[in-house]
Amino acid sequence: MTDGDARWTGADDGRLGDDRIAWIFGSSRSGSTWLLRMLAELPHAVPVDDPHLGHHLGVWRPIPLAWAAAEGDPELTTLDHVKRGKPGYFFADRFAYAWRPKLRELIAARFAAQAEEARERDPLIVVKEPGSQAAELLLSLFPRSRLIFLLRDGRDVVDSWIAAYQDGSWAQQEGAFPLAEQGREAFVRWQAAVWAYRTRAVRAAYERHDPRRRALVRYEDLLERTPQQLARICQALGIDPGAEALERISRAHDFDRVPASAKGERFEVRSASPGGWRASLTARERRALHEVAGETLLACGYITREELDEELGRVYA
Repeated sequence: MTDGDARWTGADDGRLGDDRIAWIFGSSRSGSTWLLRMLAELPHAVPVDDPHLGHHLGVWRPIPLAWAAAEGDPELTTLDHVKRGKPGYFFADRFAYAWRPKLRELIAARFAAQAEEARERDPLIVVKEPGSQAAELLLSLFPRSRLIFLLRDGRDVVDSWIAAYQDGSWAQQEGAFPLAEQGREAFVRWQAAVWAYRTRAVRAAYERHDPRRRALVRYEDLLERTPQQLARICQALGIDPGAEALERISRAHDFDRVPASAKGERFEVRSASPGGWRASLTARERRALHEVAGETLLACGYITREELDEELGRVYA
């Protein structure tokens, strides 16, 4: 699979061209499921929900326990960055010539199989990848693919994860657990580090990607001006479904149309109210979050230097 412009031709060879793959990268709990459901209604779209490629290719180091057990906040990184210079590591840089083409082939064949099952002959594979720490690697394997960088205020992301880790929540079916009161601050620090790392990783990959094949969309803007933001995304995807179709899709997936019995604190569809972290997090948790992710929040325009100093309790004469 060396032809980046090749289109999938069916079960005979399983090829899938880069330009028919669109990645949704960013952070979990950023409205990515909502976005995927809307994009799934576009012509020829085949949604791939949470393949978790990044969690296999970009394993976190250190493990989350470190934020509760270490002396001070650890520096978050991934196993591939720690091990890439070791020749015995499977994904070592030294043997990239051997594993990179096969990894690309495996991923493309897996997506093509899902498109075939959906009976789409010219599919647009829309991949919601929660392990966005691997964005650089995945985009380097598919350089002509499309990139949607979905950005959300990290404080609301952390707040949403705290809600997901309460007893009886939807996330318990996927490995979450009820969060003990004494563990909340360590959890806040860990999730703040994850949001900041992923945000920086995706932003770096975004800046290197072809401007014609990318779109940066803030969750807050997508919530407020859904059809207009969908139009920007479609431009990056190389399609034009028309304003009427985007208006229809936006209305169909409006938060207010979700039944009350299917949304709330313990549901995957939780809230559509940016800034809820202010009421949900304690003063200590807010300070901890800003200590870990404050500079990234600042770089993303979610906080001013003065506001950050205030959150950190800094006082100047």
